[in-house]
Amino acid sequence: MSLHLNPTLATLPVYHPGRPIEEVARELNLKPENIIKLASNENPLGPSPKARAAMENVLRNLHLYPDGNAFYLKRKLADKLGVEPSNLVLGNGSNEIIEFIGHAFMQPGVDVVVSQYCFAIYPIVTKLFGANLITVPASNYGHDIPAMLKAITPQTRVMFVANPNNPTGTLAPREHIVELINKVPDHVLLVMDEAYIEFLNDSVDLLPFIRSGAKPNLILMRTFSKIFGLAGLRLGYAVAVPELVSALEKVRQPFNINAIAQAGAIAALDDDEHLEKTRANNFSGLRVYETELRKMKLEYVASSANFILIKVGDGQRIFNELQKLGVITRPMGGYQLPEWIRISVGTFAENQRCVEALKQVMG
Repeated sequence: MSLHLNPTLATLPVYHPGRPIEEVARELNLKPENIIKLASNENPLGPSPKARAAMENVLRNLHLYPDGNAFYLKRKLADKLGVEPSNLVLGNGSNEIIEFIGHAFMQPGVDVVVSQYCFAIYPIVTKLFGANLITVPASNYGHDIPAMLKAITPQTRVMFVANPNNPTGTLAPREHIVELINKVPDHVLLVMDEAYIEFLNDSVDLLPFIRSGAKPNLILMRTFSKIFGLAGLRLGYAVAVPELVSALEKVRQPFNINAIAQAGAIAALDDDEHLEKTRANNFSGLRVYETELRKMKLEYVASSANFILIKVGDGQRIFNELQKLGVITRPMGGYQLPEWIRISVGTFAENQRCVEALKQVMG
């Protein structure tokens, strides 16, 4: 091809998501209804019934553009969080928020600090914008916050910390988060990725730093894809001081949040019952996996999210064998964890089926 592509593309990592049910069914000649997907940390209970009803009501007006500023969604979200609408920026999934940060802060010659076993999109976006990636070795599969602080240089512009972390499920100690907030230099944007925070019974509340304006270099990322069960809509958001939000708004594409997503999210925010059912299902599901894995003498990482990381020996082989039995999990070779697979918590029946399939393929 004679086209002159951006040379960055030659070495840019590729993100491999959890495989869709339809794709696995076609490939292995299985019936889609006989396959369960426990690969992408989705809500096994589905979206809120209130959200489904609200989204259906929008269908008649899909010939109209959505509200480009998502006025009502921002207002509803701001009320829930105790912030102002000016503290919020919305993205087509949290991934788009990460890309906003890339546009606003990354370029050749600047450093971006991440942890080993971090969410794959952080390195991808860093390299896409030509910035230098500094990866700090993990501590017990989680963030080594003191070491990450030491890795900061005068050229550092961004630090990503996912808490709980994906794909390991680890939760940073409270004292380390406090140390991080207190010690991160003013010239470094601290991105706290809180995609799984709603699954925690107790967490370090960082919103007061946003409300007071005490940390203008702090941004919190959250999502409707996990506990809210709206992954198919692609809707994430970030909370920061208005000046930072305004900078990110300059690189946001018009109408990036569609009308169905806005309606579904507004309704989902009112369905506390659905969130509590999801939390209860997740808590009991994690206990099932932990109990069965101990019986099987398989090593796992204690999880604070809605998935569990399991050491199975040959992760890719076990993933393939489980797939043949109609159970889609996530191999971790792309995260430099080739001996591991990640399993999302499903319904009670899905968890039981996955455990039985795992016993079968592990012999």
